Amino acid sequence: MHLAGCTYNQSAEWVVQQARNLAWTVQDGALKARFLLRDRDSKFTVTFDEVLKSEGVEVMRLPFRAPRANAHSERWVRTVRREVLDRMLIFGRRHLESVLVEFVDHYNQARPHQGIEQRRPCEPADAVRLSTGPVDRRDRFGGIIHEYSRAA
Repeated sequence: MHLAGCTYNQSAEWVVQQARNLAWTVQDGALKARFLLRDRDSKFTVTFDEVLKSEGVEVMRLPFRAPRANAHSERWVRTVRREVLDRMLIFGRRHLESVLVEFVDHYNQARPHQGIEQRRPCEPADAVRLSTGPVDRRDRFGGIIHEYSRAA
């Protein structure tokens, strides 16, 4: 999952700038993206598509009024609401963005997912699984979410 940004008033220019920021991330190799699914909102202009196509990302428009086609995004929104946002008071855009940045890090690095062997999306290649030993707990969001790992 990648968080582009938060704003009160989205505009076509703001969305194109977020596409440029995403393209730079892809260019730097920090993010690998082959496809980008987007809905048919008027804020997604031809310029938005061209910015991403220049980096080799195929932009796919979702069908009209087909929420099942966007199931991964809908599921992520439901997950972030259930696990964090419904349990916190958000005091503005900056606070929301900092909470979402931390949750995206937790989601990509530590949260197990339904998939092959409950692996994380961005699991380090050099990770060594220890079957025994003490367990360390790391609290996130003031104790709302806990991450567990084996102590080395």
